[in-house]
This record gives sequence, structure tokens and C-alpha cells, in this order.
Amino acid sequence: MSRLAQTPGLTDVQQEILSTVRDFVDKEIIPVATELEHRDEYPTQIVEGLKELGLFGLMIPEEYGGLGESLLTYALCVEEIARGWMSVSGIINTHFIVAYMLKQHGTQEQKDTFLPRMALGEVRGAFSMSEPALGSDVSAITSKGVKDGDEYVLNGQKMWLTNGGSSTLVAVLCRSDEGHPEGTAPHKSMTTFLVEKEPGFGEVRPGLTIPGKIDKMGYKGVDTTELIMDGLRIPANRVLGGTTGRGFYQMMDGVEVGRVNVAARGCGVAHRAFELGVSYAQQRHTFGKPIAQHQAIQFKLAEMATKVEAAHAMMVNAARKKDSGERNDLEAGMAKYLASEYCKEVVEDAFRIHGGYGFSKEYEIERLYREAPMLLIGEGTAEIQKMIIGRRLLEEYRFQG
Repeated sequence: MSRLAQTPGLTDVQQEILSTVRDFVDKEIIPVATELEHRDEYPTQIVEGLKELGLFGLMIPEEYGGLGESLLTYALCVEEIARGWMSVSGIINTHFIVAYMLKQHGTQEQKDTFLPRMALGEVRGAFSMSEPALGSDVSAITSKGVKDGDEYVLNGQKMWLTNGGSSTLVAVLCRSDEGHPEGTAPHKSMTTFLVEKEPGFGEVRPGLTIPGKIDKMGYKGVDTTELIMDGLRIPANRVLGGTTGRGFYQMMDGVEVGRVNVAARGCGVAHRAFELGVSYAQQRHTFGKPIAQHQAIQFKLAEMATKVEAAHAMMVNAARKKDSGERNDLEAGMAKYLASEYCKEVVEDAFRIHGGYGFSKEYEIERLYREAPMLLIGEGTAEIQKMIIGRRLLEEYRFQG
């Protein structure tokens, strides 16, 4: 076991789960990740293994067939999976966010309908908030749901939908002016709709089209798509929580735990980059000795290890804060911001240690170098995290004059 990124205070059950996941990553993910990534191939066999481990139901309560574990346990598992291949952690992350939103905000009928099958991985979740012209301005959403008898008719185009093709349940955020008078603040007139669909691409149900995968620089294997709604009809009982106008708050709650997840991914990728860097530095010789014995390389390794350790500690703190029931947007924002920035820096240092070989697709660090940038923008950019952090700090340290 690595000396870095250890977590004090874990129960025997948590340690057993993490040990099992770590073994799975070492045996089933790392040996095949780079090959699958270069082919942009969906990791079907790996996903089936995650189902068998119960990871799709890790945080789903036991009454619905899940393991009922904490956010901390989940985040530590994600850290291990991302150490193997970040795309795999993305496959379970959006599923996890939808399951969390259902658990926290769904009606009893919605929980009974979806959570048991989500725990088994039979129903696969994705969530859709962004749009082509949206960026970080969620209030500018133009997709709309209009009441028509016992149904809602949805129209609009969504963007950056992780698991768009492979998912069978999508939580979609739309404007819904019904019941909200003109002039209502935008964030109070948004609703989350639970959209069931067939897996695949093209028209996956009447009125709903999932175009082909978006070709990306990295983060391959997992399918990232658009979602186009054109007269899509949804039963009224598929409004998350049964009441319109609450979608913004439901989505932000999901994104908050998602930021802990992204922080965990950053920790995992950085940890793997350090492992690759420190290993290569002991194998590569220059001037008659391993480059690890050169002071310049030792300085890099020291900085990399310290960043891995610091990011892990902040991620753990944010997860534990959420598990305690306390508000954690400050801690989650800090963890996401620090972990993603440090991940980029650690990966680049490992890339530099590899020298010219780091530029070759034969070496794993080349894949990590293309994957790390996604964490800088996923679940909110660094600038958005700084805004959240700054506002919360001003609340906590209000000047008393």
C-alpha cells in the first residue's frame, strides 16, 4: 500500500471495501486502460465488474438494495478508480449524482421505482444541466417544460451529457414557468425532470435524440453527448420531488457532492502520475546514475508528493463535512479547486520527468496529460469555485463595524 493519501479513522468495513476496489483497479483497469482509451472504447467488462462489486449502489440505502455507505467511502473508491482510469470514475459519478438526488429529493414512488434497479446497475443514471450557450450561467437555461394535462412537454438542447448514450435515466433541468408568475427569479422557476430512455444513439424515445459521441482530447471511453428534446412528453409524476420550481436547488445539491467526487478524481489521477514519475525516475539513467538521484528530480518528487497529500486531505475533509449533515459548499469548492489544479501540476511534472518518452503514446503518462484538463472545468471552473469560496468566506468573516 502507498505511503501517500492514507485516511485515518476508517472502519474495518471501509478498509475492506477500499482494499477490494484497489485490487480490482490494479488487476482489471490499469492493465487495459491505455489500450481502451486509445480506441475510445467503452469499458463494458470493467463496468460489469463494478456492478458485481456493488459500486453502483454504494451510497444507495440498504432498504433499496444498496450498501448504504457514506460520501467519504464513495469518494475514496472514486479516488482509487481514477488512479486506474479517470473515465471509469466518470461512468459511475453521474449515476451516483442522480441516485443521490433521488434519495434526497424524490417522492416515495420515485425512490421505490428507481433506486433498487439503480443499486444493481440495471438502471444507469445521467444528469443534464448545461446547454450550448450556457457555460457557468445556469440561470440562462432556455430548455423548457410546459404543462399539458397530466404531462409536460419538453423542448430544448442540452450539452456535455456524460453517459448520454449508455444511460437509461436522465435528470434534466428545464425552465418551467407554470405556477411561477412573470418576474420570478430564474432559479425559482426551474424543474428537474426524470427522463427514462433506451440506451444508444439517435432517437432513443419519441421526441428525444442523443446524437453521437463528442470527440474529445481526453476523457475517452465514456460517452459524452448532446441531448435534444423536441416535443418530448413526460408524465407529471416524473417531476423530481413532485413539485415544480425546485430544480435549481436539487441540481446544486447534486453538484455539491459531485465536486467532492471531482476532487477525488483529481487526487486519484495525481497519485497515479506520482507513481509513474517516481518509478520512471529510478529506472532512467543519466550521467551514470538514476535520475532520481539528481537533486532537481528529487525536488520535483517532493513537490508532487506534497500536493497529492494536501489534495487528499482537503477532499476527505469536504466529504466528512457533508456526511455530518453540515453545509459543505466552502469545503467542497476548496477541495475541487485545489485537487484539480494540483492534479494538473503533478501530471505535468511527471510528464517532464519522462522527458521525450512522455510524449509517446506507449507511456501511460501521455494519457494522463490529456485527461487532467477536464478536471479544471468539470463541475464548475476554478473561477466559479473561487466565487463560491469568496462569498462563503465573506459570510463567515463579516466585518463588524
